Amino acid sequence: MGAAFMLLASCQSPESGKIDRKAVVQRHNIVNHSADTLASLTVGNGVFAYTVDVTGMQSFPEYYKKGVSLGTQSEWGWNSFPNDGDYAFEETLKSYDFNSEGRDAKYSIQHKEGGRNTEATEYYRVNPHRLQLGNVGLAFTLKNGEQATVDDIHNAEQTLDLWSGLIHSKFTVEDAPVEVWTASAQSTDRIAVKVSSPLIAAERLQIFIRYPYPSGQFLDEAAYYGEEDKHQSRIVSEGEHAAVLEHILSGTNYFTGLNYSNGTISEAGKHYFVYQPAADLEILEFSCTFAEENSFEGSGPDYEKIADESEDNWRAFWESGAAVDFEGSTDPRANELERRLVLSQYLTKVQCGGDYPPQETGLTFNSWYGKPHTEMHWWHGVHFALWGRPEIMEKTLNYYFHTFEKAKALAERQGYKGVRWIKMSDNDGNESPSSVAAFLIWQQPHIIYMTELAYRDKEDKKLLEKYKDLVFATAEFMVDYAHYDEEKDRYNLGLGVIPAQEVFPAAKTINPTYEVAYWDWALRIAQEWKERLGEPRVEAWDEVINKLAALPVQDDVYLATESATDSYTFPKWMTDHPAVLGALGMVPESPKLDKTIMKNTLDTVWTKWFWEKTWGWDFPMTAMNAARLNLPEKALDALFMDIQTNTYLKNGHNYQDGRLRIYLPGNGGTLTAVAMMLEGWDASEGDFPGFPKDGSWKIKKEGFKKMP
Repeated sequence: MGAAFMLLASCQSPESGKIDRKAVVQRHNIVNHSADTLASLTVGNGVFAYTVDVTGMQSFPEYYKKGVSLGTQSEWGWNSFPNDGDYAFEETLKSYDFNSEGRDAKYSIQHKEGGRNTEATEYYRVNPHRLQLGNVGLAFTLKNGEQATVDDIHNAEQTLDLWSGLIHSKFTVEDAPVEVWTASAQSTDRIAVKVSSPLIAAERLQIFIRYPYPSGQFLDEAAYYGEEDKHQSRIVSEGEHAAVLEHILSGTNYFTGLNYSNGTISEAGKHYFVYQPAADLEILEFSCTFAEENSFEGSGPDYEKIADESEDNWRAFWESGAAVDFEGSTDPRANELERRLVLSQYLTKVQCGGDYPPQETGLTFNSWYGKPHTEMHWWHGVHFALWGRPEIMEKTLNYYFHTFEKAKALAERQGYKGVRWIKMSDNDGNESPSSVAAFLIWQQPHIIYMTELAYRDKEDKKLLEKYKDLVFATAEFMVDYAHYDEEKDRYNLGLGVIPAQEVFPAAKTINPTYEVAYWDWALRIAQEWKERLGEPRVEAWDEVINKLAALPVQDDVYLATESATDSYTFPKWMTDHPAVLGALGMVPESPKLDKTIMKNTLDTVWTKWFWEKTWGWDFPMTAMNAARLNLPEKALDALFMDIQTNTYLKNGHNYQDGRLRIYLPGNGGTLTAVAMMLEGWDASEGDFPGFPKDGSWKIKKEGFKKMP
């Protein structure tokens, strides 16, 4: 009683009970003193982002390319290589009839047999791909006439002020001071800088714009300068204070509008343009805007205006929605948790606030050719709603309206009703071949979950009307996908499913625990939507809800799938995502679920799993499971498990490995789990249900929403 009372009392500060949000945010400002390739910083606005090195610009993209690469990306920036083989998407398809029901279900897979099918697979995996729009950096000439390298940057002091979204960088080159201020516009794809240095008057400082070529690889690190003859770039127009460049590729062309202080623009090399500031300047200003159309205004660079816009926008963001303050906690993890939360809010606001689900590496560099994965959308988007900013999550739901017809066509191609949401696609819903993605189903209920959160925020019937077609078409597919087992008088998920734990083969997998629980919850919510709208419940949906297979159990522990009776003895089945834990935590408690069995499952997974073979969102998923089981210490232990994929870099990014240096689902997952641990869920009681009540946590919170 005493400890619990102390914790609750600590929620109110003696003065006003309000959190000093600016103080909380700014105590986690990022400060760099070296060219740390894993500590690059990003400015942006949710649909456009610009990532910089220690100079405050993209001066050394090749040096940083194996770290957090220096990307410039926008939602609209996509390209395709020429389809010289005249491949048809249909060549990626293969028919399956997993349940021997006479079904001719065509899946877009990765053909391995060679020949046209394999070539078509590779073409449609790579194309379209997200573009690196250009490197915009500083170039320095040394006294000996050579170009400076990153080793010539000394005495660095760089700060990202999170409250304003502005970067201030100071350093020296051969003892000459350089000072750079960096800002991103909030309504256009524009960055602006202000630079002060005696190197300007010495004509030893320039700003360059360099266009890399798309790498066509899984990753595009924004620094591939090969194949110069496969694209074109040119100066379209130039004047005393403005110029326009055009970059022309096989599948697109776009423009770069430059505004600058006195100086000149010239082409210094293939796809390489240089702004040479006038020698009478002590301070230069420069802005760079990327756009699909050449419709630039001839105004000056106006750094202060863009900086003010950034400050206003970021202040409004931090003052909106939820906030938490752990200052005064004696648990040694408190400050680090607060740091992860603040930086994750910053990163997800910059990278994940557009009209489409983001890719897993956001707008920094490509992974999976730059394509978003809809099964990750939950991890990218749900936290916005729980942190009291549902409008950001809702904006990303536009994708489902935009791609509805293609998702419907995919369902029809496989003989199902409703819509089957495409797992890996471009912004237009064009499917990418994949022998895993084609068989995943756990992305299906996400749209029901997220629209439910949108509705719960204000309980406005207009939201039911807005999203009902998405919800009901999704439920239609889910019901039709469930296969009726006459012998056992039940509905199964599978055969033909690869679960969220992707190690299981589609042809042999049936009734994965997580998917069954999620299917059950989402179909019940879809029926609630019918009732809220005054419509009758759908009989066929209730039939599946009532007869959906039980969660598979063996020895009082939930199995990963019904078909994997060796879930905890065969090593491979204890790698990848421990998705069985998602059946309680991420997914609300189902009538099918036994919490005693789930606690046994958590204990089993905790001790037996190969945690070094997991991903960043697995730790918050485990924390949510522990919290719902009333194990708050375990929830915190999950968030702080000492595993490489649970690493949070200096800049806040969730590091996975040398291939995937940033991973935004980990950031989103942490924000989601902690919101749930702070505010609770529908069935929870009391405040801070996911935190220990031993007095070690002093918590102030504002503005959070309960999880279902």
